[in-house]
Amino acid sequence: MSGGPGKPGGYGGAGSPPVGGGGRGGVVPPEETETLPAYYAARPGAWRDWWTLLHPPYTAWHLSYAVIGAALAPRVLTSSLIATVLAFFLAVGLAAHALDELRGRPLRTAIPSAVLVAVVAAGLLGALVLGVAGVIRVGWTLIPFMVAGPVLVIAYNAELFGGLMHTDFGFAAGWGAFPVLTAYTAQTGTLALAPVLAAAGAFALSAAQRRLSTPARNIRRRAQRVEGTITFADGRTVPITADALLQPLERALRAASWAIMLLAAALAVARLA
Repeated sequence: MSGGPGKPGGYGGAGSPPVGGGGRGGVVPPEETETLPAYYAARPGAWRDWWTLLHPPYTAWHLSYAVIGAALAPRVLTSSLIATVLAFFLAVGLAAHALDELRGRPLRTAIPSAVLVAVVAAGLLGALVLGVAGVIRVGWTLIPFMVAGPVLVIAYNAELFGGLMHTDFGFAAGWGAFPVLTAYTAQTGTLALAPVLAAAGAFALSAAQRRLSTPARNIRRRAQRVEGTITFADGRTVPITADALLQPLERALRAASWAIMLLAAALAVARLA
């Protein structure tokens, strides 16, 4: 997203009135429906809260950048690739999203705060341990990435420094470009033009992700009313509903997440086969 980005955009509390489609200009009384906080969110309860916390399509999206970065190396070491992907899963999939949920419960999970704190600590510690192992293998050039990772997670998701990192640029850099560069360096111990170009591409894709997910999240979590009509030149009118606004945004996000995952899978198969 991580959401996670969630990642991009503002948060709405659990008590935000739901919005949806319907025949009344998109205004649906709270007793008739309850809008989920994300298109991939499960209904509240037990394991379903953990599924929602992981932001599955966004986590897989950003882990794919690590795979792409590693696949660009002249020689791909499977063990280093697995360790890098696992480190980003711990830091982004678990720690970043748990930290995000601690700030106002945007996903409306019932996971105890103490458990979320433990997940943040364990996720960051696990990522650091894997980073140290990487430094031992490839050398000191990985140290800046090992240090920057936890700093990015905490600064972005906790909105430190007045939210300096919690911006479109911060998200695109930390969740897009950073995994590509880190994964390549974990393979080679250095950087080159190819991963820098790929990182620029990941930056642009992550910026697009945030531009799509921010309005979708605002509608789902913050909007109280969605109403109005579109009048066409031939006189036709179409009501503006929450569903009508959400569908193009979230369909684009679904398609993009699958596209990035399949591209990363193809590169991994080609390089490791």
